[in-house]
Order: sequence, then C-alpha cells, then structure tokens
Amino acid sequence: MKRLDKDTIQRVIDTADIVEVVSDFVTLKRSGSSYMGLCPFHNERTPSFSVSKSKGICKCFSCGKGGNVVSFLMELEQLSFQDAIRWLARKYNIEIKEHEVSEDEREADLERESLFAVNQFALEHFEHNISDTDEGKNVGYEYFRERGINDAMIKRFHLGYSMRRDNALTNSAIKSGYNDKYLLAAGLSGKSEKDNHLFDKYRERVIYPIYSMSGRVIGFGGRILSKDKSPAKYINSPENAIYHKSYTLYGLYQAKQSIVKNDKCIIVEGYMDVISMHQSGVENVVASSGTSLTVEQVRLIHRLTSNVTVVFDADPAGIKASLRGIDLFLEEGINVKVLLLPEGEDPDSFAQHHSSTEVEEYIAKNEIDFLRFKTKILLEGKDNDPIARSNAINDIVRSIALIPNPITRAVYINDCSRMMEIPEKTISLQVNRSRNEYLEKRGVARRRENELESLPDEHDDNTADTTEIKDIPRQKDKYADEGADRMAQSCYPYEEELIKYVIRLGATYFCTAYDDNNNEYPLTTVEYVCFVLSNENIPIRNEVLRRALEMALDVVANNYRNDEEAKRAELEPIRQRAIAEGNNKIRESIDGDFDMARIQQLENEVKEKADKAYNDALLEFQLAYIYNHLGFCEDKAVMDISNNLYTDRHSLSKYHSKFSAVPSEYEQRGIIINRAIFELRCTIINQEANEITQKMAKLDKSAPDYSETINTYLIKLDELTKSKSELSKILGERIVLPRDRR
Repeated sequence: MKRLDKDTIQRVIDTADIVEVVSDFVTLKRSGSSYMGLCPFHNERTPSFSVSKSKGICKCFSCGKGGNVVSFLMELEQLSFQDAIRWLARKYNIEIKEHEVSEDEREADLERESLFAVNQFALEHFEHNISDTDEGKNVGYEYFRERGINDAMIKRFHLGYSMRRDNALTNSAIKSGYNDKYLLAAGLSGKSEKDNHLFDKYRERVIYPIYSMSGRVIGFGGRILSKDKSPAKYINSPENAIYHKSYTLYGLYQAKQSIVKNDKCIIVEGYMDVISMHQSGVENVVASSGTSLTVEQVRLIHRLTSNVTVVFDADPAGIKASLRGIDLFLEEGINVKVLLLPEGEDPDSFAQHHSSTEVEEYIAKNEIDFLRFKTKILLEGKDNDPIARSNAINDIVRSIALIPNPITRAVYINDCSRMMEIPEKTISLQVNRSRNEYLEKRGVARRRENELESLPDEHDDNTADTTEIKDIPRQKDKYADEGADRMAQSCYPYEEELIKYVIRLGATYFCTAYDDNNNEYPLTTVEYVCFVLSNENIPIRNEVLRRALEMALDVVANNYRNDEEAKRAELEPIRQRAIAEGNNKIRESIDGDFDMARIQQLENEVKEKADKAYNDALLEFQLAYIYNHLGFCEDKAVMDISNNLYTDRHSLSKYHSKFSAVPSEYEQRGIIINRAIFELRCTIINQEANEITQKMAKLDKSAPDYSETINTYLIKLDELTKSKSELSKILGERIVLPRDRR
C-alpha cells in the first residue's frame, strides 16, 4: 500500500490557487486586495467570506471558519487530507507520486480500502440481482414498483436485492478474490457458530445502499421480504472502519446539492420516505433511518444549511419521543421547523399522492417553528395539572437556553411568555439560569468573557478597508477535553494563546542564546518558548495543543535553518538585480554635469529599497513557515486548530491593547510571548493555591496533626507566591524587543 509522497503534496500545495479553488464553490468578487463571497459553511445574505490570494487563506468574519486551500476542501467536501490533495492534483494535472507507508498505516489503509472495495462489489451484485435475474425482477423489483418507486429512482439510489440462497453474495465475492475477513467486517456475511459456515446476512431482502458525503458506498440497509417474522424487519451494516452510523444520514449524498440550492434540509424517518420525496421532485430530503439524531449528523447538515424542517406523522407518542433529539439543532444554532402530516399519512404515502408543487406548498403553509410546536404539544391537556404544566414549561425553557444567539433567545422568551401567560422576566431568569448550567457543564463558562475581551485587528495593507469585521465566535473550548479536570480547563485559554503565537511567530528570530562554551547562537521563538516551559516546569496539558507545539519545534529543529538559507539564496540574486537595475537607471539619467554626492545618495536609496524588499520577503517566509507545515499536516486536530489560530483576526487581550502603538505582533513578540507564558504559569500557581486553600478549610482543627499539616500547607503557599514573584522577575528581564536578524 502506498501513500502520497511529500514532494507531491508540497507541489500540489505550491500550485493550488485558493481563489481558483474556492471559486469552484463560491462566487467571489474582488474587494481591495482580497476577494469576498457568501460563506459556504453557513447561511448568510451579506458576504462575509474573505479569500486572500497572497496569503493563501480564507476566513469567514461571521461564523469564524477559515483555513487554507486543503482544509477548505476537507471541511466543505468532507474529504480526508489525502483525498483533498488528490482532488487538487486532478484539478491542476499534477502527477501523483506515492511512497511506501509504515506497517500500521498499511494495515489501516488496507482495511479501509478493502471495505470500500467489498462494498462496491456487493453494490454491483445487488443491482445485478434486481435487474438481471428472474428472482430479483419478480421479488425485489416488483416490491419497489408496488411501493410506487419508478426506474429512475431505483437507478438514482442504486436499489438492489439479495437472493434467497444463503450464500450467493459470499460465494461470488470469495470466488472473485475478496477476503472473507472483510465480508464479515462489512456485515455482508455472517458465520455459523456450529460449523463456521459463511452465509449472506442480507438474503431475501431489498437493499438500500448508504453513501458517504463524497459518494462512496460505506454500508447497506436491508428490508426483509419473506413472511417469516423471526428475523429483524430491517438490518444495517455494523460499525467498522468506514461506516459510523452516528455520522451518517441516508440520502445526504443525493440531496446535498438541493439542500444548498434551497438553503433547507427536510428530515424524514426512513429510506422509502426519502426516495418517494425525491421522486415527487422534492430532493432536499434526508433520513435519520429511524434512530435518534446525533450531534455529528446535525453538524453534517449544518455544513450545508442553517434551516431544517423535521417531518412528523400524526402519531403523538412518536412526536414526543423525538422532541428532545431536535434540541441538538437549537444547540448548533440551526433554525428548526416542524411539519405535521395529515392523519394517516407518512412522507412516503404523502409524496406518492401529491405532485412536487403540492408537497412544496403544503410544507410552506404548514411548517411551524419547533419551539412553538413543542410548547403546544407539551402543554396540551395540562391546564388543570400545575405540576405537569410546570415540568413542561421547564422542558421548554431548557430548549430555549440551548440557543446560542442571545437575540433569538430573547424573541423566544417573549413568544413563550405570551403563549404560556407567564411574566417574561420569570422566563428570562429561568432561561439564564439554565443556560449558565449548560455552559458550566461543558466547561465553557469563560467563553463570554473571552468574546467580550476580543476586539478586531486594525486592517493591514492586504485587507480590504471596506470589509466589516463582525463578532467572530471564539472556539477556545473546541479541543478541550470535556472530562478534563479544573486545572486543564483553567489553563486551556492561556495555552491556546501561547500556541497561537508559536504558529504565527515560531520561526522568527527571538534572541541570542549561549552554549556552555559561551558561544552565541540564534534562538527562534518556538525554541525560546519550549526552553522556558521546560526550564520553569510549565506543562501544556491539552493534548492537541501539546502536539502542535512539539510538531512546531520539530519542524524548526530539523528543517528550518536549511530552508531559510535556501530562501536567502533565492532572494539574494533578486536583491542584487534590483540594485544593479536601479544603479543603471541612475547612470542613464546622468546628462552633462553631475553631482557625485547626489548619485551616492540615490544609489543608497536604491540599496535601501532592495534591502527592504529582501527583508520583507524573508520575514513573510518566516511568519508563514510553521503554519505552512502544521496547517497542511495529516493530524487533523492539529491542522484544524492551526488554521483556527492562524486565521483568527482577533486582536491581543485588553492588557496587550495598550501596546497598540507598536505596529505588529512580530515587533512586540518579546512582550506578548513572555506575557503569555507568565499568564499561563500564574494560572497554574493560582489554581494550585486555591486547591491548597480549600484543603486547609476542610482540615479538622481537633486532629492531633492539625498544626503540622497547616504549617506544611502554609509553606507550600509561600513557595507558590515566591515562584510567581521569581517568574515575574525572570520574564521581566527578558521582556525586551528582540534584535532583528536581517
């Protein structure tokens, strides 16, 4: 098994034009030195999605999503890193070269590709059965025709049939060279406990293939057609390396273009509901396949639209059972509506008996806001039961509290106050209490403070001055482990701030260091950060941030100095040529008498201009160096957070804003790096001190060792205070603007 080699990846990255790639998905218009368009990751009417051709990055100033050309494709098309590189290679006609992978990589890739291959074989086998065999035509094909499904939909959804013979698929696959290991892993075959006999698990069932977002077959659903009631009516592929049910929605591959076009996703329950709705002409439809919605499924939908309509039949029990799962949409900031079908109808039957125009008109006229629907359902029949009414109201309040937008929450609070005849202030207080509990539960209580402290950066020369910088939602908690202890949660914002500067500034020269023989050597920013963290015993607790720091240090230690010298060698001829051309123009302009002093002045100006261009190009290389490695790495968590931090347009904290006279992060790196380290260490010390204080408060004063224990704690507190003071002094000595190595 082979994988793309580094040279191919680098060539693709160097060749790909982010404006050209984004333009395949978004209509862009030039705005200053950048391009603007409607964000493909959320619904908006005013363009907030900015693409910088010179920097090779994109950023939505509304939802905050951004990154480089590879991460853009990975997010938008749900591709792996390798697949995104292959997509770009095809676009730019770049030859793909591969290298041998490690044993672990080989095994993982082999399993994935083998599962894809065996699923594709099964798909073709099932399709052949339904179209080219007597049994398939008489049983499977006739079943779909009786259900009103036409040939176009059978072909569009690649519907199939599995034969009655208990091992038709298994025998055919093994005969074609497929390993029974992958037939079992894919759930296509089963094994008898008695004699290890292999048999087809989907026998005598109609088949519904399940596709990934990119259009590969990842699993199957099968409905039994025999009259034997002992087997399950429906079976699905088991969880494996390529199929994860919680990340999958039936019909999403076929519906995604229509969802984007209509800016709405309609959610139904089953396979036939989806197919019949598509057949009626309403194609922006997907199914949860009879299971409760998961947050991963909700986020898949949110990538395509912010508007969802959930279709219910008239079964009250089923409606109430589904209400809580829909809260996930509110939590993700999605606008949710509910459509209740006429009694006795389900999406399948309703679509079969109505034209697309009639279906669309019914949806438009009858869909209602989810929370108003929930209020009506939960309060129905509870007028004379105060306790039941109170419980229902609390349930509704909890749903409102999930909504991230404060204005939307306020509108719902006002509406619910009128509907439930309860003072708005009372509901508002309860919503705020419930939301605080929700935020605290997820360890994100600091989010509001961070958002309020964040201010937009001043525009630089490469950004359109007319661009409106909106509040960008911070994602400081996105990569924090939900089960992390209080110390890790407290440290995370400061760790993230420090790693942000490492990604942006890590390869720039920070200061001069000395070895044991008192020899000087230049120290980069990332090397300085790692030295101080190690010397002062300051850990990075978050795993993703720690990996990012380690990767940044490794990149600089192993590659940077050679790459920098190569960059200097590349820039020097350009500098010399600029000087020579400038001096030639000066000499050509001499006519008759000339002032030697003036010529010398002009030549000095030419040299200064060439030197500045050289230094600016070198600095641009240094500032992007670490990001160009971490932002394109195969560790997706590190890649995501690198893109998030590199493209984050927030200014420094309030403390740092007093240095606004200093033009850039680069020029004030001595201050901001040491301040970030200091704040992280102080957070650790303060947390340790708080823990000691809490332990002291819980001591039993009557215990015989009370005095000894309290003295131990007091000594420890004193040591922590001294450590904080010493760290402040040490870092204070280091807070000097570094000398430029130019």
